[in-house]
Amino acid sequence: MEKPTYHILLCQSFRAKGEPKGVCHKKSSGLAGYVEEQILDRGLDALLTTTSCLKQCDNGPVMVIYPQNVWYGGVESEDAVDAILDAMEEGGVAEDFAL
Repeated sequence: MEKPTYHILLCQSFRAKGEPKGVCHKKSSGLAGYVEEQILDRGLDALLTTTSCLKQCDNGPVMVIYPQNVWYGGVESEDAVDAILDAMEEGGVAEDFAL
């Protein structure tokens, strides 16, 4: 498998010792499926990974896009995901959600 152009990290608040805590898994329920669907629909060369806590609970839910190393907060809706992916495709940053 070749390395994807983009690696998208979506915080799901997983913790090593038990159940998820924080806000990301509560406020972004179902968004991972939507992001994956958008990657396919848009034909993006991207890999989505859900993560443990990214330590940004005050700004959560959090999404990070590499290799740009752009961190986004308040990613709670499909509209937010669309804005972020639109910006990624255009080589820019979705300023409304950038941390």
